Order: sequence, then structure tokens, then C-alpha cells
Amino acid sequence: MNTKPLNFEQNAVLCGADPLPGLVAVELSGPQVIRLFIRGDAGVEKLDKPFSGFILIEDRALIEGFKRPCRLEAMEGNNPFKWLLLMDDWQDLQKAKVHLQKVSGEPPSSPGAPYLFINDPVHQYLLLSGMTFFKGMLYSDLHRLALDIETACTPGYDFSNPERPEDRIISIALMDNRGYSEVIFGGDMDEKTMLHTLGERIRGVDPDVIEGHNIFNFDLNYVIKRARTQNVGLLWGRDGSDLRIRPSRFTVAERVIDYPRVEIYGRHVVDTMFLLQYYDVSARELESYGLKAASLHFGLSKEDRVYIEGGEVDRYYRDDPESLKKYNLDDARETLALSELLGYPFFLQAKIFPYSFQNIFVRGNATKINALFLREYLRQRASVPKPSGGRTFEGGYTDVFVEGVVKNVAHCDVASLYPSIMLSYGLKPGADSLEVFLPLLKTLKDFRLEAKEKAAAAKESHEKAYYQSLQQTFKVLINSFYGYLGTDIHNFSDPEIAGEVTKRGREIIRQMVDWLRNEGAIPVEIDTDGIYFVPGKDISGEKEVAALVERLSRSLPAGIEVLTDGIFPSMYSYKKKNYALLDEKGNLIIKGSALRSKGMERYLREFLSRMLRLILEGNSEGLHGLFKDYSVKLEKHLFPISWLTKRETLRESPRGYLEKVKAKKRNPSALYELALDSEREYRAGDQIAFYVTGDKKNVTVYENCKTVSGYDPRNPDENIAYYKAKLKELYKKFASDRG
Repeated sequence: MNTKPLNFEQNAVLCGADPLPGLVAVELSGPQVIRLFIRGDAGVEKLDKPFSGFILIEDRALIEGFKRPCRLEAMEGNNPFKWLLLMDDWQDLQKAKVHLQKVSGEPPSSPGAPYLFINDPVHQYLLLSGMTFFKGMLYSDLHRLALDIETACTPGYDFSNPERPEDRIISIALMDNRGYSEVIFGGDMDEKTMLHTLGERIRGVDPDVIEGHNIFNFDLNYVIKRARTQNVGLLWGRDGSDLRIRPSRFTVAERVIDYPRVEIYGRHVVDTMFLLQYYDVSARELESYGLKAASLHFGLSKEDRVYIEGGEVDRYYRDDPESLKKYNLDDARETLALSELLGYPFFLQAKIFPYSFQNIFVRGNATKINALFLREYLRQRASVPKPSGGRTFEGGYTDVFVEGVVKNVAHCDVASLYPSIMLSYGLKPGADSLEVFLPLLKTLKDFRLEAKEKAAAAKESHEKAYYQSLQQTFKVLINSFYGYLGTDIHNFSDPEIAGEVTKRGREIIRQMVDWLRNEGAIPVEIDTDGIYFVPGKDISGEKEVAALVERLSRSLPAGIEVLTDGIFPSMYSYKKKNYALLDEKGNLIIKGSALRSKGMERYLREFLSRMLRLILEGNSEGLHGLFKDYSVKLEKHLFPISWLTKRETLRESPRGYLEKVKAKKRNPSALYELALDSEREYRAGDQIAFYVTGDKKNVTVYENCKTVSGYDPRNPDENIAYYKAKLKELYKKFASDRG
């Protein structure tokens, strides 16, 4: 792709002041040296630089008595962190942290600590230097290698276990984004040779990124444990070093995910399952985070794609090795395609934020925005505030005025409501003495507008995709500025100002509602930044609605822009923030957890979707027939077992759960009981799909359940009475008075 990025990379506040192009990795190389890996026309070159790190402190007296070499610089302004302690040795910096903890009595994690220490030498170096990754690079310039393994499973067990000697690795597929692909096959060599060969290929291909689906919890975890049993070093680093592994966790929305973090010197590891979880926070449309399901969902699967059930892998290895190789390689191909589709925004973020590419995926938006401010304040040697501490404030305005089915509904919303309010009213953190917050927000808004215009004008599909991804990245950042204000752990957060932003937001939405009512419109539903309404009697058609919304926009304060976001022939308003829409093309749109809950089994979600469509179409006669149809399908075992299962995520370790149950601090749970009964090791963040057994509708689920892998379609044992009772309850809730 020849598309040149917008000149956002040259913006020092947004992307750092150092314009060094082609940076693909940064590593500490001894306590006093930082090693840069730079991709150019001739490949990747190494460049060693002196390490420089820092600690921010409130009072220079804190460092008295510390004997290691250091420099102390006074910073301008009246914020608490007025002194910058600079050191050229990472080990000495760690000793300075210990000294500060001792003299202050506060650990680095304490909100009241009179010092700020960041325990990441690469992040520190990027903050001070102004460097970021991938400047001047396209996503296609990044050398990515997908890895996928297949494993044997001892008869009598459901899952492979790397601790069992017989459960060896039997196939390893590799595929990069430059045409290389290979299967290292167990039928051709023993496992020890396979692992040695894998290391040789990784060093030879020399990727910047190694990708896999569930690569941390499965592929790499398995490879590391098997390598230990075979006494093989996994020397995959660009310096010939072994992998490093440690327990870690990150948060996606409210979900906390534990995983064994793997670090490879000079490379990054990307788990495409993380990408799916980020995607589904807003989309909420994925049935599963599995690779095959996701690839089918996004249309990435080839027509001749080979599918093999987990329990059949050993048989294919023995009887049809060529099909197993193709299956393994198809997994690697789809992993690469999934990363190509969903990884682009994170690549762009790595050009902006002072984090390694691997860390971009596991840092929250507010944390990343805090790093932008911290970097600029360090560059200008300006004093830095301490976190403001927690304060509560009222959120956005949501309401519902009409319930039930409403015909001919329009939707308008304020473009980036909270960012627009902050810019229009000059609302910024009180401690932002350099005035970074609002100009940066304005810059991002301008860049997003330019990217949207270029996307609309683009002739080539790849060019359009680039600018679309760019504008979406900017949109996420813009909308995160308000969220950042409302936090209590970041340096420049300001909950008081966040409360003022939401207050003005509520006032604007109420002003819009009053204006629409005065024009004869009927408001139906309010979400935080938009209104569903029925236009007045004299208004019909897209152009007339757009003209009405344009007049509404002109009635509001300068800088607040209202846009028409759609016209819908039918809307079902169930309750606040829960509604269904039928658009002009007949597409069904469902919003709200009461109408589209991932906690529902699929047969119920599909049933509810079909009910809602009938309700929106005014076909109440069809509702009872739909109920009967689903009841009969349950009785005759016509639904795939996957439609009856619940897929739930472990929020804590099974061991932690067991301790709480024994202490009577929580109730038993089917999810955790199944995890404890399994021979597989489960962690917080793992998912289990299970169904309910028995023959009575009122059963104790944790005593009557099985994992999906234990289901035998020849002897179905799902609890028909239980599932029919849930169907009837849902039917009565939404449709019994209609059909």
C-alpha cells in the first residue's frame, strides 16, 4: 500500500519528539545500554544507546544519603513532583527506588508516595527520548509470523496435558506475511528435533512479531513445558536468548484475564484472542472467541479449509497426516488474517504511545493517555501532578419516554458529545499547567476529520481501509479523554471537571428534547449522546428529518454538532437502554443486555431475535407458532448442543473459588465445579462451555452439568424440561400478551 499517513507522526506532543523511523523493538542490554532494533531496506539493524531512566520526586531531601551516581533537575511549575532524578544505570535506579521507599515509608504503588517510579526500563526510555515504534512504516512492513501447534492426547482424556509424557507436540505450523509457510511435522522427526527446528526457523525468518490464537495460554505455554521435558532451550531472542515467562493479567471492559506472559528479546508476541475480546466489547456479536468461529464470522475462512475436531487429531496424525498438516496450516493462515483485520489500530497506537508493541495490547486507554501527558511534561521539564484520588460524580443522561412498539423513528446524536463539550467550554484538568490537554484533543479531532475525508475520497480499497482504521483509532482516543478525566489513579485526572462535563452533557440533551417537543416531535429514548424520536406529523422522509436535525443543531451552543444517525420504520422500546430497531433494509438491530445477553444460551438469543422481528413487523400471530416450533425442536433434540450451552469465563482461579466455598463466602458454581473436575489446568480468564443434564426443570445446575466435550449426540442427555421452561419464561416475558 502506497498510502502516505497523515502528518500526525510529525506532531511531537502526539507521537513524541524523536522522529527516528523504523523502530521495531527496544530492549535493555545490560544495566547501562538500551538496544534499538531498526527496520530498514537492508533488514533489521541493531543500534546501542546509553540508557537513561528517571524517578520523579516531591522533595530533593528524599534523595539525601543515596550514594549512587545521579543527576537532579528542578522542574518548572507548582505541581507536587518538582524534581527529576536522572540515572544512567537501571540497577542503580532500582536501588534508588528501594532508598525512596525506605525513607518515605511508602511503596511505589501507594497513591501517597512522594515519588513516581515506573518499573519498565523500555517505557522509561521511550518517555524520556520521545521515540515511538513504527514511524514511517506501513502495517505490511511489520514482519509477522503466525505459529500454531497440534498436540497428542492420551486415550481416556479430553485435553492434552504437557505434563503427560505421551502428550507430545505432533505438528507445528508457521506462516508469515511475506510468503513463507511450513509445517514441522512429528511424523518426520522426534519432538526434541521439532523444538530445535522451530527455534532455527524463528531465528532464520527473524520476525518482528510472533502471533497465535490463545498463544499465551496454550501454544507457548505448551511449547515451554515440553521443551523443559526435552531439555531444549527455546533460544528465540534476537540476541540468542531464551524465552522469559511470568504470570500476568490485563483487563478488557470488566473482564480480568490471567495469562502467562511470554517475552522474546527483540520481538513481540501478539495473541489474536485478545484482539477478539477488544473487538467484542463494542460489537457484542461473537458467539465464541475460538479461531474457527471468529474466522467464519469475519469471512476469513477459505472454501477448502480443513476442519478437524479436537478428539480426532490423533487419528488424523496416524491415518491421514496430510490433512492434519493442511488443518494446522489453515489455523496459522487464519491467525495471520485475523491479526491483519483487527491488529491495525494497535499498530497505529504504537506510533503514538511510548510503549512496546506487545504492551500496547494490554494497557488501558486512560493509562496510555496518561503517558502522553507525562512524556510532554518530561520533555518540557514541567512539574507533574499526583493522582487526584477518587471522587464520585453523576454520569450521562439516559431516559425512556415511550415503551412498546413505535413506528417511523429517527435517531440523532451529538458528534463526540463529551470531547465537544470540553473543547467548547474549555474544560481541562486543573493541574495541566502546560495546556496540553485541550490542544491535543483538538489535534486528534482535526486528524480524525481529515482521515474521514480521505477515507471517503479513497479510490483503492486498501487506501480506504487504512484511513478508516486511522479515523477509528483517533475516535477511540478522542472519546477516552473524558474517561481519563474521571479516573482516580492517573496524574492529570480531574473527577471534578469530569462531573462538569457530564453536567453540561445532560443540559444539552435536555435542551434538545425540549426543542424537539416544541417542534411537535415525540422523544422515545435517550442514550448518553443521542435521542430516538418520532418526527412531527408534517415531517416525513430522510431529507426533511435531516433538515429538522440541522435546525436543532443550530439551536445549540457553538461547537456542538448534531447529526442524523438513521431513520427506522419500527422500534421496540423495552426499557431504558434496551431496545430493538428495524431499519429500512429490514435489518434487525438489538441494543441492551436485557435483549441481547451473552449470558443467554444461543437457542434463547435466536428465539428472542426472531420474536423481536415479529413484534417489530406487527406479526403477533406468528409468535405462538415460533414458540411451538422451538419447543418441538427441543423435544426432538434438533438443536446442536452448542445452542444449549453456556460459555462462561472464570473470574478467579478454581483454587481461590474452592477456598471461598469452603469458607461459605460464595455459592457453588457449575463453571468452577467443572473446572475442578477437569484434568486440565484452568486459570482466571479461561472459558468453559457446559450444558445442563437431568430430567426435571428445577435442578441444581452445578450438580447436573457437563462440558460440551462430554456430549454424545447418539445418546443425548440435555435436560429438555429445563430448557423448555427457560423458553416458556422468555416467551411469556415478551410475547404472551401479543400472540
